[in-house]
Amino acid sequence: MNSSVQNERLVGPDEVILVTGASGFIGTRVVQRLLDMGFRNIRCMVRPSSEGKLKKALGPDADRVSIFRGNLLSREDCQALAKDAVSVIHLAAGRGEKSYPDAFMNTAITTRNLLDACVTHSVCRRFVNISSFAVYANGSKSTGRLLDETCPLETHPDARGEAYCFAKTKQEQVVAEYRDRHGLSVITLRPGVVYGPGNLAISGRVGIDTFGVFLHLGGSNQIPLTYVENCAEAIALSAIRPIEGSEEFNVVDDDLPSSRQFLRRYKKQVKRFRSLYLPKPASFAFCYLWERYSSWSHGQLPSAFNRNRWNSLWRKTEYSNAKLKQRLGWHPLVSTEEGLRRYFAACRGEKIHA
Repeated sequence: MNSSVQNERLVGPDEVILVTGASGFIGTRVVQRLLDMGFRNIRCMVRPSSEGKLKKALGPDADRVSIFRGNLLSREDCQALAKDAVSVIHLAAGRGEKSYPDAFMNTAITTRNLLDACVTHSVCRRFVNISSFAVYANGSKSTGRLLDETCPLETHPDARGEAYCFAKTKQEQVVAEYRDRHGLSVITLRPGVVYGPGNLAISGRVGIDTFGVFLHLGGSNQIPLTYVENCAEAIALSAIRPIEGSEEFNVVDDDLPSSRQFLRRYKKQVKRFRSLYLPKPASFAFCYLWERYSSWSHGQLPSAFNRNRWNSLWRKTEYSNAKLKQRLGWHPLVSTEEGLRRYFAACRGEKIHA
């Protein structure tokens, strides 16, 4: 993407950009990035209980944004929220829900309500939907080890045993329906593992500690990391770049470490703990047997481990950000080496200096 195209903007500095989930781990960085880009009419949707988090994160800049307190399950709130918004960044989603109905309601139904409002007002030029790598079906792709935007999505997300995967897949279906029916310009972003201060948990792509010992399952697999500032940059660009039509983009950084490299550095720089590496044939067999027993017992043992989940998290996979760079002109603001330095420092409880 040449420099003249990079300087073009779909949104004027005084036009309304709406950000849902603005007080979240990624949302606060997106709002700050938009302010840094010179946008002066940013409407931040927050739940009343999380308003303080946004103000604390923005500091003195909190007075430069408009805060809307509401709930996306309310169609009336959505109508008021979307009024005059020419670009919508939809980050809000149900993440902690364990039940499928709750996850569906707080992700897919809320998205439908917001899209209905955008269609009613007829001023939205861009709808940015933040999805996830969780929607990919990684067991039958035709691109070998490479997982890119052409890879198939889950057709039976309920089989994954993860309410979040189910809800995100249904959310994408809702967005695609409104895109096709109403001609909305939609950019769907699928971030990998978003990390940084504020999200310090070790990704399940590295392993799990369910059984009292950390089972290292990732091995030599790349971890699709994206530092939170880099992810926020991709989201902000998606909201303002004048791309025709609709697109999907995976968001991952450069120079991705393997699971083994990450775990080794974590133990060295944060804390040591006992781990057991489970080779891929053994981990696949474990998931297969767990899945079969869960089926045989008619769900008495929840299908927490299954072949779909193994394919998604631990199958040998590589990643690319080429499309994101070429079409959006994105580049990482923070290198992976610097991002990991900040992450490990935060894990040690140190104050982070950017």
